[in-house]
Formats: sequence, structure tokens, C-alpha cells
Amino acid sequence: MYAVIRAGGKQYRVAPGDVIRVEKVEDTDGRVEFHDVLAVSAEAGSVVPAGSRASVSGEVVEQGRGDKILVFHFKRKKQYKKLRGHRQDYTAVRITEIAFDGQSFKAPELPKKEKKADKGGEHEGGEEVKTSKRPGKKAKKHVAHRKPVAKKAATKKKKK
Repeated sequence: MYAVIRAGGKQYRVAPGDVIRVEKVEDTDGRVEFHDVLAVSAEAGSVVPAGSRASVSGEVVEQGRGDKILVFHFKRKKQYKKLRGHRQDYTAVRITEIAFDGQSFKAPELPKKEKKADKGGEHEGGEEVKTSKRPGKKAKKHVAHRKPVAKKAATKKKKK
């Protein structure tokens, strides 16, 4: 089961469980609906134009900015150069359901992540471990440095 949707001026082929990056979407409570469905394929080899009978829903995974794209304008022999950078905003959406003509195809649920147990500032042997004053930073181990060894004076060769 897959569908072809239009979002942000581009077309995407999506199936339940896929994660796609679309142009930035203003979401409410992490849910997104795509009503501009162009085609739906319920069985292998058959594609049906969807019209207004289909909808695709998803959940927002993350929002961010893409890689920097450099735009360089140049005119030879005219001493004209212009360099600009651009980073496009995006929203990563996980497709959760494709509904078409009374049928609903849902993505499998993701397993929930378990939280790691907090050590509470103690080492395995029960002794205290020094922690950093800044949260989220690891404490550095201090190593006593050796003094540099004095260089031996170079001996001069005598002329004969």
C-alpha cells in the first residue's frame, strides 16, 4: 500500500511507516494531515486516482534546517561576484495512516524507548566520582605532567 501526496510544491511516494522531509509545516499537537492525495495503490500493480476520497496522516518526528546551499553569481570580465548561503527549514514526518475509500492502512507502532537508570554520582565500587560543575559535561581527569628534561649542551668540535 502506498500513496502519492503533494506537500510544499513537491510530490512524495509514501507508505505507512515512512519518514519523509517536507517543507516546514505548522503543526498542532504533533499531528499532520495531507489532503492533497494524487494517487493510491491498494494492491500490487493497480494505481487509482484518489481525488478527494483519500487522506494521509502522520506525526511530526523533528523540525530543523537542512544543509547549507551556496548560491554563487558570477559574470566574467565584469569583476562581478556574489556569494550567498541558504538553509531551508524542514519538517520530518512519519506516515502513520493512509485512508482510502473506507479502508485504513496503519503503520506498526514504534517500541517505546526505556530510560536509562541514573547512577547518582556513585561508581560501581560504591566510591564517589567527581562530577563537573556544569550539567551535561563530563569531568576531566587531571594527570600530573612531568617536568621537561633539560637539554644537554651541545659540544663544539675543536679545530685542528
